[in-house]
Amino acid sequence: MLDHSLYRPLGRTGLKVSPICLGTDNFTNPTSADESTQIINYALESGINLIDTANGYASGASEKIIGRALENNGLRDDVILATKFYYPTGKHGVNDSGVSRKHIIKACEDSLKRLKTDYIDLYQMHRVDMNVPLEETLYALSHLVSQGKIRYFGATTSPSWKIAESKMLSEFKNLSHSISEQLPYNLLDRRVENEILPACEWANLAVLAWSPLAMGMLTGRYSNSEDGTYDTPRFNRGGIYAERISKKAVSVASQFAALANAHGVKPAHLAMIWVKDQKGITAPLAGPRTLEQIKDIVPLMEKELSQELQEACDKLVPPGCAVADFLNSAPWMKGNLL
Repeated sequence: MLDHSLYRPLGRTGLKVSPICLGTDNFTNPTSADESTQIINYALESGINLIDTANGYASGASEKIIGRALENNGLRDDVILATKFYYPTGKHGVNDSGVSRKHIIKACEDSLKRLKTDYIDLYQMHRVDMNVPLEETLYALSHLVSQGKIRYFGATTSPSWKIAESKMLSEFKNLSHSISEQLPYNLLDRRVENEILPACEWANLAVLAWSPLAMGMLTGRYSNSEDGTYDTPRFNRGGIYAERISKKAVSVASQFAALANAHGVKPAHLAMIWVKDQKGITAPLAGPRTLEQIKDIVPLMEKELSQELQEACDKLVPPGCAVADFLNSAPWMKGNLL
């Protein structure tokens, strides 16, 4: 079990969270339900205590797997269970998505059923909707807090000014406060360091980082000898996933892998530890596809990034810069790449 001194404060709450948390986007797609359950059990036994999912992951199937696993292992009260709302999971009607009061309350009820629980520890707005007043969203989430259906709420992939708006609205309207922000962060895209991470620090938000391995690029699995096409599951998904994998990004990732190997460290390990130890980060989200991968990740919670490696990584991609676009799911982000 992980030493208690390694757990970190979850923002403005009194909760403590493990320095690496479990992401579940791979559950059922491609990881089977049985292996997903094994991953959950191993992670919890090893000291990871936050499981992050979403109603949109495999159309709710990820939540169902987690619900059954926690029901069977009896560890629900030991887990910080985090899920999200925004995307549709029902009949995809005109109001079956977004951040309206109607959709939030319906999505919460549906997630509670799939997760087989009476409450969600952290309920997150999966995307910002500029067409819905944030006040409506905050009132709905505060209502769910008062009902005991959620303990806390947060957001994902927000611009800095939305983080500030949320905090000030909550204060002026006497509403519950957001306690977390989930954002894309890895060595290939460091743009959140410019404004978003400082805004999170100002608002005292926990920060969970997704895609710390840059969709596998930082593991050294990609090569530019493939002439701009890469036969991997992520690249073959097309759209925003394929757009993140460019020749420039792969070139820098190859240099990163060489750096890690020269220091006797697995590239994937260095990539995860790098995110874990960056200023303002509460915990990266590890999204294993296999049981072996979570077994490989768990020991990293006790590892630290050396100053020498930090400086070497800064030379590859300077602070605040990017060579890959992991904010391409956020229409408000217009920052250029190196």
